[in-house]
Amino acid sequence: MTPGYLGNYTPLLIHILVAMGLAGVLLALSVLVGQHRPSREKSEAYECGMLPTGDARQPFDVKFYLVAMLFILFDVEAIFFFPWAFIYRELGMFGFYEMLVYIGILLAGYVYLLKKGALDWNA
Repeated sequence: MTPGYLGNYTPLLIHILVAMGLAGVLLALSVLVGQHRPSREKSEAYECGMLPTGDARQPFDVKFYLVAMLFILFDVEAIFFFPWAFIYRELGMFGFYEMLVYIGILLAGYVYLLKKGALDWNA
């Protein structure tokens, strides 16, 4: 490692320290300045302005969790496009073909999900 190598991370360290300091100051101010008067109304569950009804332990349909997981999966996979696009010129045609294979795998997974009916809300 060269002597100036760690110096490249100084702005990142400053950014993290400022963010942590700002978060700490805001939390401290909310504790010091905020009013602390607990009441029955404040302790109730809040559901979009409506009075809560029924059992809070009502099970959700598995479809909800499946769609949420698929969204996270495809969202994380889409993140890989950004670094590829940033260094596209350095990669040349090899990088282009590599990304075509990656997109093909994503499309194959998407077609599989469509055929399995994972994204069909009417089922």
